[in-house]
Amino acid sequence: MSAEFISVTFPNASNELNPIPGAAVDPEFLVRYARSLDDNDFNYTLIPYGSASFDPFTLGATVLSVTKNIKVIIALRPNTMYPTVAAKQLATLDQLSRGRVVVHFIAGGDDTEQAREGDFLSKDERYARQEEYIKILRKAWTTREAFDWEGKYYQFKNFTNNVKPTNGTIPVSVGGSSAEAYRIGGALADIFGLWGEPLKETKEQIDRIYAAADAAGRAPNDRPKIWVTFRPIVAETDDLAWAKAHRTLELLKANRAGTAVHPYPKEGTKPQNVGSQRLLEIAARGEVQDRALWYPTVTATGARGASTALVGSYQTVVDSIIDYIDLGCELISIRGYDNYNDALDYGRYIIPGVRKVLRERAEAKKETTGEVVTKETVNGERAAKRARALRD
Repeated sequence: MSAEFISVTFPNASNELNPIPGAAVDPEFLVRYARSLDDNDFNYTLIPYGSASFDPFTLGATVLSVTKNIKVIIALRPNTMYPTVAAKQLATLDQLSRGRVVVHFIAGGDDTEQAREGDFLSKDERYARQEEYIKILRKAWTTREAFDWEGKYYQFKNFTNNVKPTNGTIPVSVGGSSAEAYRIGGALADIFGLWGEPLKETKEQIDRIYAAADAAGRAPNDRPKIWVTFRPIVAETDDLAWAKAHRTLELLKANRAGTAVHPYPKEGTKPQNVGSQRLLEIAARGEVQDRALWYPTVTATGARGASTALVGSYQTVVDSIIDYIDLGCELISIRGYDNYNDALDYGRYIIPGVRKVLRERAEAKKETTGEVVTKETVNGERAAKRARALRD
């Protein structure tokens, strides 16, 4: 089993522990942050979307222009851009970066948030529109001839696209925890994103996604890759990590109380999306699930977005991530609360720790099958990797 790591890109130093009201894009911070992800062996960075946030395409282009290896995941809500336009913009960015673009679709889980940009469709309609949108993108990227489209949500005539992705297509990511999300993602997505739930519930969701892929006629080796997201709180020892976790929690609660400077809603407001509802239901069962999955950060933030923490020493969190990789999660999103400094810690301790375990397993497997892996072989592979990176 392999694993790749995802971070989230931030345009300035504002974060959930130290929010900066009205913070503008800080170009120097953005470049430093992006390069730190590249230097610390992250594979992807998500460029998030919100009705009041910065444009992800522009931020993504900036990140790609100052990095060499990391791929950007552009978050896209179908109501914000016509699909033929999105197909060209994504492919243009992909060509400029030599194939380092992924698109992540957000159907929209909150009616109020969607209405802020003129979207008044119901949740089921938003998912149906997303399904149509993805099909249009696929056709625009792979079809040379002009084509028409007569769908429920989009209609156009004689569209021709001369802007093709570097590798023939662009990976499509879908997320969610509803039956429609599983159906659409299982049928159409290359990647399916989940929030951090306990191992049992995560396995149940993976099974539903795979069942939807099977029902759509996809082969087992063509199922979506599973992406799972955590907010790790780490330190040298478990005790130090838990002390840090409780300090983090107090800051989150204080910032939530000051809604003038922080986006979290007041207590008592129930989220509409199924994913957030699931997190709150699990949180009611107890603070800690499995090895180190901590839920008070969920309740402190109203489960708005990815909010489950993994708390513990570097080794405890490495072991917890390995548990999810063993379930079949190939993409691990680790985003901290002190964004920049946490990313550096993950790059120093968590990512190398996970990869060391996976490498040792692979080497042990080769040895048991008669393929002895020597130190020289491993060093040679590393040298070849460095050489390829320099050529790129």
